[in-house]
Amino acid sequence: MLNTITTAMGSGRGPALAAAAAVGVGSGLWCLGMSLGMAVLFQVVPGVQEALTIMAAGLLIYFATRYLRAAFHVETREKALRARAGLGRVASFWRSFSIVATNPKALTTWLAILGILPLGGAAPGDIAILCLGAVAISALIHAVYGVLFSTGAAAVLYLRAAPVVNAAVGLFFASFAIRLVAPLLARV
Repeated sequence: MLNTITTAMGSGRGPALAAAAAVGVGSGLWCLGMSLGMAVLFQVVPGVQEALTIMAAGLLIYFATRYLRAAFHVETREKALRARAGLGRVASFWRSFSIVATNPKALTTWLAILGILPLGGAAPGDIAILCLGAVAISALIHAVYGVLFSTGAAAVLYLRAAPVVNAAVGLFFASFAIRLVAPLLARV
């Protein structure tokens, strides 16, 4: 999300919409890979889901600390904007795709989704609908961010609100990590 926002502020609407498309494609690939591969793995080796849940919680705590730290450092926000200034559409697409494709937060998100959905018995059509929905929702949400934050007023508002937003995201990640491991800890 922050990549799309900073791309919109640093390079404009076109590159931000390319970033949104890349997020949609990347989300669809994560969905497909996780739905097919992890569902089989969870059936064959039941303890893997718990191990990955613990790993996901650890990653969320790591990201929470990064966001909480960024809430108090102005240079971090300014550096993010400078890094995305002047990106073209193609460069923006590939940069965003590489971020989504290698993002451990995507892993934690799909682990949480797989924990809710009964994918073990899902038909191929169900998985296709899930993945196409992930593409559409991800791309649409990021396109809205791209359009909104490509305006000067939104950029100024974001820079003013960034400390609060970063703190809120950090606290959200920390609480999500706790919610992920709470059921595991309750069994101990």
